[in-house]
Amino acid sequence: MSTEDAEPKSPDAEGAHVSEAEAELAAQRLERERIERRKAERGPIEAGAKLSGTAADLLAAVRAVESGEKPAATVFQEARPARRRPAPEPVRRAPAEARGEAQGGSPAAGTVEDVREVLVQGGAPEGLAPGVAGTLGEGAAEVLRADPWQLLRVTGVRPEQADGFARALLGAEAGPGDERRGRAVAVWLLEQAALAGHTVLEMAALADALGRQGVPEPEGAVQNAIAEGDVLVFQDGLEGDEEQPVRVLVGLERFAMAEESLADGLARLVNSVPKQEGEEWERAAAAAEGSAAELIRAAAGHGLVLHTGGQASLAEPAALLNAAHGLGLRVWAAAHGPMGRARFAELVEGPGVATVTGLLSGAEGPGRDADGALDVDLLVVLDAPQLDVEAAALVTESLPDGARLVLAGDPGVLWSIGPGRVFADLLAARICPQIASRRPDPGPLGELVSGIGVGELNQVAAPGKEVVIVPVRDAGEAVHRTVQLVADSVPRAIGVPAEETQVITPGHGGAVGTRALNAALKERLNPGPGRFGGFDPGDRVAYSSAPGHTLPGSVVRADSEGLHLVCGGEEIVVPRERVERTLRHGWALTAHQAVGCQWPAVVVVLPGDAAQALSRPWVYTAFSRAGRHLSVVHGVEQALPRAVAEVPAKPRTTRLPILLAPQVPAGAES
Repeated sequence: MSTEDAEPKSPDAEGAHVSEAEAELAAQRLERERIERRKAERGPIEAGAKLSGTAADLLAAVRAVESGEKPAATVFQEARPARRRPAPEPVRRAPAEARGEAQGGSPAAGTVEDVREVLVQGGAPEGLAPGVAGTLGEGAAEVLRADPWQLLRVTGVRPEQADGFARALLGAEAGPGDERRGRAVAVWLLEQAALAGHTVLEMAALADALGRQGVPEPEGAVQNAIAEGDVLVFQDGLEGDEEQPVRVLVGLERFAMAEESLADGLARLVNSVPKQEGEEWERAAAAAEGSAAELIRAAAGHGLVLHTGGQASLAEPAALLNAAHGLGLRVWAAAHGPMGRARFAELVEGPGVATVTGLLSGAEGPGRDADGALDVDLLVVLDAPQLDVEAAALVTESLPDGARLVLAGDPGVLWSIGPGRVFADLLAARICPQIASRRPDPGPLGELVSGIGVGELNQVAAPGKEVVIVPVRDAGEAVHRTVQLVADSVPRAIGVPAEETQVITPGHGGAVGTRALNAALKERLNPGPGRFGGFDPGDRVAYSSAPGHTLPGSVVRADSEGLHLVCGGEEIVVPRERVERTLRHGWALTAHQAVGCQWPAVVVVLPGDAAQALSRPWVYTAFSRAGRHLSVVHGVEQALPRAVAEVPAKPRTTRLPILLAPQVPAGAES
């Protein structure tokens, strides 16, 4: 079964080439000034994704990755954390640089035509021309002629496909040892690592992966990429390790700089003096109860506070926001998506609630002052485990001096789609107050999910059929029972209609992936010819405006403007030319697509071939999406309890703990 949440195994990257890299670090430092000057002259160097062999294969690969059907192929594991010198001063970026906003306008028609001509010469589909022109910019055709491997910067293209394109353009000159190929593949591998959550890699791990991609001198390829400014190199001291005094890491500028900016922003919040401390806050805390009172007291005296808990614990940040609003402060909350925003808005009276994307883009939220900072005194970010380093950096950069930031979320759920593990790193760093909610999720579902969080899959009493296990023998039976549950059993026995029941499965492909389940569910629940790109009014859909960002919704109608959807109470129009790339049916989702949402009833489908995709965070996330009822279509036998007990989250290599250590005063830990 193809699974979107699975990540390939990592190689043995235990520093086989680190000593060689250390010997060259002094020379690299001298070169960095020259690199910075060159980068300033030609602007930031962006890194991209993959390339093409035959036209059909390339186009399919690009569309699969852009639509989220195909998981990122990555080969890296996390390295040990270590201390490092302080990062540079952060620079507050403009609101328009919120992720997804910085793509720029459409490329010029002449540029697209020039690129189309080069693509045809190289055997690549000419339909990729707009995307290539948008990625490589003006002069893209000349860039491709000079370096065909730059096509790897287009999302969805793989090295073997780029090699075929290069051979078609360059002939015998295009060999595996070409320096251009080595640099481009190094960047591509770092992009793949980022898709798996890593912000940086051990230099030895990158060199090892380059060797597996057929680069004959991988260490030299890494050094060339560093010298050209395509990647950045970092050295982090390892305390108490005389044999290996530094850890050498490499990363893309985009993610490495975001992580450094995030560390600086967090340190600024930790060291700032919040506005309006004193008796008013204490009176507000005294009026609250339990951990809600603790949260109010922590926020009163600190610029950064972490809050952990499940669905029921949302009442505590709501109490904080209501109290702060009553004190006259400018307060806002930001949720991961529209469903979470709507759910939390019911808990507050007065404070504004936005989505993180809307807040950063300016489409929602309080607006910004003349300096570009958000007009807030207190911001609570919900679903904090879903913050990747770029979004988290933008949040911290956007806060004015003296503001308070509360990051709230459930540490048991899947981490962000984007690179980093911001919330987990902050919890481990212990640089600010952490308030753990003592408000458990209620009922049998709450008991079940709480046990999973600590590695135990317990049998729970469910007198109201809150939890039902449906054993199946094969894929065909799994699909049949899933459709039966959604269309008949759950509405009849539980009273939850089909439109309020969500199916969750580990992946998109396979006999019981989202595609197969959605086809079966559409046939039963909303049969139709799919006249508009395979969709009909009434279809449940998953809309992805950008890779990794999914909005569940439904089709309202179709007209000349495009497909009209309702997602989280808002109408969205998807132009006809974007339907195939951004839309899929949504009766069945993956756990990553469902994160930040909750439905009255959830059917989790676990076919036999899904065993390798299961982990404790996956099971925790999928099961905790259910509000009133959970059905588990169970075909993995003992793989389910084994995953809960023995398979934690896959490690990610990040620098945030290292960057935070020297920037936080000794007295800041609590």
